Amino acid sequence: MSIPDQAGNAAWHYPCAPAAAADNAPPLPPPLSVPTARIRSAVTLSLAAEARGGPFVFWDDLDATLDLIAELGFDGVELFLPGPDGPYEQLASRLAARNLAVAGVGTGSGWIIHRLTLTDAEPSRRAQALAFVRAMIDLAAAWNAPAVVGSMQGRCGSDRGRAAVLGLLGESLGELAAHAAGRGQFLLYEPLNRYETDLLHRQADAAAWLRSVGAPNARLLCDLFHMNIEEADLAGALRAAGPLVGHVHLADSNRCAMGFGHTDGAAAAAALREIGYGGFCSAEVLPLPDSAAAARQAIAIFRQLFPGAAVSQRIG
Repeated sequence: MSIPDQAGNAAWHYPCAPAAAADNAPPLPPPLSVPTARIRSAVTLSLAAEARGGPFVFWDDLDATLDLIAELGFDGVELFLPGPDGPYEQLASRLAARNLAVAGVGTGSGWIIHRLTLTDAEPSRRAQALAFVRAMIDLAAAWNAPAVVGSMQGRCGSDRGRAAVLGLLGESLGELAAHAAGRGQFLLYEPLNRYETDLLHRQADAAAWLRSVGAPNARLLCDLFHMNIEEADLAGALRAAGPLVGHVHLADSNRCAMGFGHTDGAAAAAALREIGYGGFCSAEVLPLPDSAAAARQAIAIFRQLFPGAAVSQRIG
């Protein structure tokens, strides 16, 4: 996801070419020759008013939104929530009634709302950040889903050494990954592009770093929008990350739904199939030209890239 900058200015506005309506979308790439039966589709849903304008497909009218998500055939939703305290019982029952899984739960509201990061120089603030993410891990685990650490990783800035800040992040992720393991879940870490953090940008660097911090159940969230900025070979980066790929954001080069930019989705899908990826591919994209059209485009592309997978988990 994308985050406000350190001064608190919103950084949600991506250069996005005017998107055609779904009926006039660019030609879909040819399907893969061998279907993938395990990869599941998801779409983003934000209930955090403070994050409005961010790359989330749906925001409003929860019942109508969930009806449309189910009608389109998505397997699940990726949630961006204001915090761990809820109440979320009605959300849980509404998801269950529509046979929608929770693909993941973001923790970015800890930064957006509370200005917390896992690398804060102040120990008491860092402790608050850890407590926030632990609570989000518990909430996600109740839905049998992983939590995501993205914007809460923070930055080192100009006044702290990068190695020291990465050390703090490694300590935090190690502790949080152990907490997630105790809840039967893995923890997702998302490398962000250079405009959103000055820590880790490329999947290979993040993978090597994860292996070094002693968090065996931590996985990478590979976001194709960020990767389009940072990777010389997007598909090659996915292949190199291999079993550490734990979640994928299908987002085009302009943060619109796949097919509205220039990212080679077919190459990424082929790489995911080659490494035996079996998790969610989630549309964390801008709601352009509107939420419904973005969702329709996202699921149409998903079905082309992974034929047979899009509705396999929703039958019966």
